[in-house]
Amino acid sequence: MKEEQLKPQYQHPELRWIARISYLMDNQFRFPGTKFRFGIDPLLNLFPFAGDMAGFLISGGLLLTMARKGASNKLVVLMSLNILLDATIGAIPIIGQIFDFYFKANARNMKLMQEHYMENKHQGSGKNIVIWVSIVLLILLAALIYGIWKLVAWLGSMM
Repeated sequence: MKEEQLKPQYQHPELRWIARISYLMDNQFRFPGTKFRFGIDPLLNLFPFAGDMAGFLISGGLLLTMARKGASNKLVVLMSLNILLDATIGAIPIIGQIFDFYFKANARNMKLMQEHYMENKHQGSGKNIVIWVSIVLLILLAALIYGIWKLVAWLGSMM
């Protein structure tokens, strides 16, 4: 993929600066001799908590700007999920740092925004997405509580 293709071009000035910041966060640098690109987001995350928070705030600011520019509710929900997933898994030591090199929330959000504005995708309220995410989170919470209960019971039987 050519470098020009990685940098989205937008006519509206406010969308251009969002694209530039997104590119800086996720694709600005390249490992020498490879096509693998990364940005400052995984580098920021090398600083526990402060780096995670900085990346989350920058991504959140980009999301708010896009929402003010007319993004549909469904698009905002999809973008929020990308940011929350990036922030949640990115906060896990070691695994999170590796994850941040591959899961590029800002680049994904730029792709979603481009699909929204250029291809008229991701229209609607996003209500169904919120419902499904809530159901999955409740199931995961129930599984976690069950797992903890079984662990405590097992530890109690060992004593």
